Amino acid sequence: MFLLDSLLIGGLRFVLDKVAAVADQELNNEDVLRERLLEAQMRFDLGEITESELAGIEKDVLERVREIKARRQKETGSTDGEQKITGIEISVGDDE
Repeated sequence: MFLLDSLLIGGLRFVLDKVAAVADQELNNEDVLRERLLEAQMRFDLGEITESELAGIEKDVLERVREIKARRQKETGSTDGEQKITGIEISVGDDE
């Protein structure tokens, strides 16, 4: 019975970890945020939302993009968008 319980709990944990990973990826995806911004612009052009509503959406989206970029820079250890080269691999084919 203990084995069955641990398998069930392990399976549930696996599924929940996958769901959390997908949700995190969706929240931290700049493309999704850009699509949201484009959708808001289209809704504004069609007269479905006001200019102030559009400005609010733009503010939220741009703030979220800044947070994502800041987190990525913090994780990679780079500042001001700098990229850090940790190694180079070169191979030369000898045609002789």
